[in-house]
Amino acid sequence: MANKTSNKAKYKRVLLKLSGESLSGKNRFGIDSDILDYLSGEIEKVHNLGVEIGIVIGGGNIYRGLSAKAQGIDSVTGDYMGMLSTIINALALQNSLEKHGIYTRLLSAIDINKIAEPFIRRRAVRHIEKKRIVIFGGGTGNPYFTTDTAASLRALEINADVILKGTRVDGVFDSDPEKNSRAKMYKKITYNDAISKQLKIMDMTAFALCHENKIPIVVFNMNVKDNFKKVVLGKYVGTVVS
Repeated sequence: MANKTSNKAKYKRVLLKLSGESLSGKNRFGIDSDILDYLSGEIEKVHNLGVEIGIVIGGGNIYRGLSAKAQGIDSVTGDYMGMLSTIINALALQNSLEKHGIYTRLLSAIDINKIAEPFIRRRAVRHIEKKRIVIFGGGTGNPYFTTDTAASLRALEINADVILKGTRVDGVFDSDPEKNSRAKMYKKITYNDAISKQLKIMDMTAFALCHENKIPIVVFNMNVKDNFKKVVLGKYVGTVVS
């Protein structure tokens, strides 16, 4: 059960964005049960602070719409296949979180009533106010939009204080740190500087939504134990884009 120590946290309500690939571990495909358990444990630590949490998760570990054309599948169909992949990941994460004793709700942008509630903004906010973790599946419900855009949109709709983008690197760098050992990491950067430097933090639609509505983004390494909790507590972890 959550305790009443949310005043120690910097943020009251957060939107956590995870990639689908984060669930696959070293396999880079499918779902790794150990990774699921690890992620649920990290999320539980933040939930126990009394922080309200929404989650958007991608589907790239199962199917990527971007690869549809190469497989002879039209882009719209490929995007819908990607949306269904996010539902699979959301169900897996929901199941894992509930094994940790956390009440959750899965809300889908596409109608799939047998396994998820339809996304209704007021319903989502009410669940979050009741300290249930809300997982948003199905992307935006429309083709041509990424789960980054879905994360930005849902963050705005639930009035989240911040978008926390959990990745496998420590923050935002001036070049790919997995390819360049001398890549420089930014502790803080403005939206305008990120745009001018062409830094790939989110897709441009998602980034523009955040920029126009002045919602900060923190990019951090979710694979480092306690990083999620440290970010919520206002520690200097990752890169702040504001």
